[in-house]
Amino acid sequence: MAAADGLRLYLDDLQDGGGPPEAEGSRVVCEYHEDWAVVRGEAVEIVSAKHRDTGVYTTINQLADSGGVAHLFGRWNALSETPSCRLVTTAGLAPDVQKLEKAWEHLRMLRLSGEPLEAGDEYAQPVKDLCQSLRQYCKTLPESWAEHSKPPPAPTVAELQQVSRFLAVLDVETGTLPRGHIAFAAGNMYAQPILDRLQVSVDPGAVWSAVHDLFRERMHKAGPIPTGKLPGVLRYQVGASLPTPDELERELLSRIVTTEDISVAIKTAIAQPQGYRPMPRLRRTTRIAVKMTAGQCPDNSVERAEHLCQDYREFWREERSGDATARADQAKLRRYLLRISDEATEVTHAAAPRGPAFWRELQRLLDAIPATDMPRGMDADLLLGGICDLTSQCKVWFSDGFDVDALIESLQRDQGSTP
Repeated sequence: MAAADGLRLYLDDLQDGGGPPEAEGSRVVCEYHEDWAVVRGEAVEIVSAKHRDTGVYTTINQLADSGGVAHLFGRWNALSETPSCRLVTTAGLAPDVQKLEKAWEHLRMLRLSGEPLEAGDEYAQPVKDLCQSLRQYCKTLPESWAEHSKPPPAPTVAELQQVSRFLAVLDVETGTLPRGHIAFAAGNMYAQPILDRLQVSVDPGAVWSAVHDLFRERMHKAGPIPTGKLPGVLRYQVGASLPTPDELERELLSRIVTTEDISVAIKTAIAQPQGYRPMPRLRRTTRIAVKMTAGQCPDNSVERAEHLCQDYREFWREERSGDATARADQAKLRRYLLRISDEATEVTHAAAPRGPAFWRELQRLLDAIPATDMPRGMDADLLLGGICDLTSQCKVWFSDGFDVDALIESLQRDQGSTP
């Protein structure tokens, strides 16, 4: 999402007709005051990114704590209330939190209109609730605030006014793409508008990969440092003064992505798209594979599941060829394995992602079965293969149910294979 912000900054600065960016100094500062900060001239927006695989923020306390709003408030206060603030998250907001959303939208409109920031009776309660949440979850409260205690003190007028000022500069961007969808959708969503403005026809995935790689480098503080590993000589000599803003920024070069950097990455990707085009991912089209992939199981787990399923089928094929009672034994085992899968589902139904957690719980339950209770000639791995066989029959799921055959047909069509 930092890369998407950088592309938006670049797009806004482009001249008409796709000329070089007009604004000088537009940049993104990674992993410093917050996850990143967007800077254009004197304007600064600090951004916190929170990924949640499923669910919504159900309470204001949860939004302040795990949503990072309390930390944003602390940084905003430490920076003398100068930046605007934004939370970017894949999650949504529950009805109770939407009341606070209406409050910050109201206060934002008052700020933009130049009117006094008064929440009014309609929005007073959610502002008070956030004030109490900040007192509980913000690690660096303003010095003027009363410390958190039980029962918490009632918010003062000054505290409520400061929270209103914070809400007036806060934006919460919900419902952004989950991690699993970024690789497939980011090119069209975030890079294609740039190519449209530049009037260039090239794979948007190549442009996205180039810019994304640039931000990944800066996020890990591995960007270019002009002084390399040379020591800091005479930095604190007698008579030296505090560093200027320009000198401070030079120390952050390894964390900064400028629109000029983005421009170079885009031009390179346009000139050499093959070097940045993502490698095509092989999509397996067996029933086990598509169901485990839907549950976000890794490729190695899918590979193992397919082998275990094959071993399980071969085991019973041999058993049935020489034992008249084997078919009844297999039916009994099938019922037992369905019960095991049901138990694992109860434990992992709310997990995110569900597939890997379900796979681990299955193995734990099967490993706990005493060897004396297992069918003759079988072990925990073969029992897991039995559950994989049930998966191929659509009797066990690693995610919510869906039309497996339709998805397989679509994958085969996209990969140019025949059903």
